[in-house]
Amino acid sequence: MTEGTTISIKRSLAVRAVVTPSWKEEAEKEISNAISTTDEQLAQLEKEGQQVVNDVRNQSSNPLDPRVQDQVAQIQQQVSGKRSELEEQKRNLLQQQSQVRELEMEQIVEQGQMESLCDLKVGDNLVEKMQVSILIRDGVVEAIEGIA
Repeated sequence: MTEGTTISIKRSLAVRAVVTPSWKEEAEKEISNAISTTDEQLAQLEKEGQQVVNDVRNQSSNPLDPRVQDQVAQIQQQVSGKRSELEEQKRNLLQQQSQVRELEMEQIVEQGQMESLCDLKVGDNLVEKMQVSILIRDGVVEAIEGIA
């Protein structure tokens, strides 16, 4: 490659947000919706799990047959595993909700990642090129940091 040649590369871009009343309200709303969805999934899981157990028992001529009992136990174990996953998800969401409520106005928080393209040429500092972030306030870009 010659010295004047450039290539475009993808890089990860940190998105940071300034905590404002509307940001906080939106974040809390999103988390509350996710908690509600998880609660609905838990209720649906219990309902469907019980329905499958009842179907297995009703389809058998002898619900006390050890094979039927094993099948019921397997179903209950699967339901229990999924219930544990959903309960863990809900605990994490409740923790996030608590953390959001404790944030102070004007505090800067990590909001996520994006990808962007940048040009790279011989002599560029790759580390500097990769360390870029944007700062947003209520969805509006307030700063682009680390542009090299």
